[in-house]
Amino acid sequence: MPGYRELLNQVKSEIDEIEGRAAARLLEEEDPPLFVDVRERDEWDEGHIPGAIHVPRGNLESRIENAADRSRRIVVYCASGNRSAFAAKTLEALGYEDVASLAGGIVDWKRNGFPTQLPRGLGEDQRRRYSRHLLIPEVGEDGQLKLLDSRILLIGAGGLGSPASLYLAAAGVGTIGIVDDDAVDATNLQRQIVHSSERLGEPKAESAKRTIEALNPDVNVKVFQERLTSENVDRILAEGWDVIVDGADNFPTRYLLNDASVWHGIPVVHGSIYRFEGQATVFKPRGAASAAGQAGVARPDDWGPCYRCLFPQPPPPELAPSCAEGGVLGVLPGVVGSIQANEALKLALGIGEPLVGRLLLFDALAGSFTEVTLRRDPACPVCGDSPTITEYVDYVEFCQGLRAGSAVGEAAGARPENLGAHA
Repeated sequence: MPGYRELLNQVKSEIDEIEGRAAARLLEEEDPPLFVDVRERDEWDEGHIPGAIHVPRGNLESRIENAADRSRRIVVYCASGNRSAFAAKTLEALGYEDVASLAGGIVDWKRNGFPTQLPRGLGEDQRRRYSRHLLIPEVGEDGQLKLLDSRILLIGAGGLGSPASLYLAAAGVGTIGIVDDDAVDATNLQRQIVHSSERLGEPKAESAKRTIEALNPDVNVKVFQERLTSENVDRILAEGWDVIVDGADNFPTRYLLNDASVWHGIPVVHGSIYRFEGQATVFKPRGAASAAGQAGVARPDDWGPCYRCLFPQPPPPELAPSCAEGGVLGVLPGVVGSIQANEALKLALGIGEPLVGRLLLFDALAGSFTEVTLRRDPACPVCGDSPTITEYVDYVEFCQGLRAGSAVGEAAGARPENLGAHA
């Protein structure tokens, strides 16, 4: 039976090795190969090749499929080129078509003065807290760091804002903004789980801040103890929010938020609830970035309708009674608010398929979900091809003075009352 040295030599004779200088040139190409670092965590923390991903040798077989396509060029490296040789052989056995091991590993790479970077890593306490995220290839440490850098704004700390804020905080979203000018009332406690009995009369935004900070000290909560208006919306949205979670409870705020988010290029995760029915969708306007912290304009196929595409005019009051008038099952906002948190995290991480152009309807009595396709209206007065509304209007007068529902929303299969303003 061959010893380690003999086995290593045999493996190296059966794989491709690439010298550091040639590998460094590949880094400068327009479509460079994927560099995979198979060292242990403490070695990775000492510096790695720019753009490399970290997949420890012991987890290679189980994690590489979610990190790299079999047809992509891959350069595997370790400290000196031995572990990476065995890793390259393993990848070939798994069907990867173009794999090479970096001769001399990162030790030789550093010795020749090629670029390295020190990772911005999580602390030990953070690794423990977010350990279940770190196990997911689509999130991992880079994704968790992205969440810690993310800024998500909540409109309302009520029924929808409560579960959304708790799950966003637990996930490690670094900055959460809360816009709410209401106070905690006894009637809120049946569903607004971010508040408690001893906080009756306390401002909701402050109550939510206390709960969130007790849940996760990594989260910075920025309170806006005010109602969203035409006078303050630009100031609040100008603080660089990546995603907005809409838990508003009235139509003037919804229309104001829609127009402002389109003009600021910020995606909105919309939700509403009534009795046993809830719904959620993502309004992603033209110009909104695909992920938190990602600058630039989104691809055209990323765009979706805005709120006004569905409802150029608010529905009549009799078709949109409030929860105070019709009631709401206490658990319903937990379901819809959690869906909103999920969509916000997907947008922040830049993963998955957000509910852009799709309305998810939930019937709590039937325990069923239904999905309806929503279409962007080219004639929309705000996000359409030739906008006719380019500045804020009197939204209270607008919502009180008009009574017709939207043909666009009805044609898409959504009743006006199903996209109400209830939280």
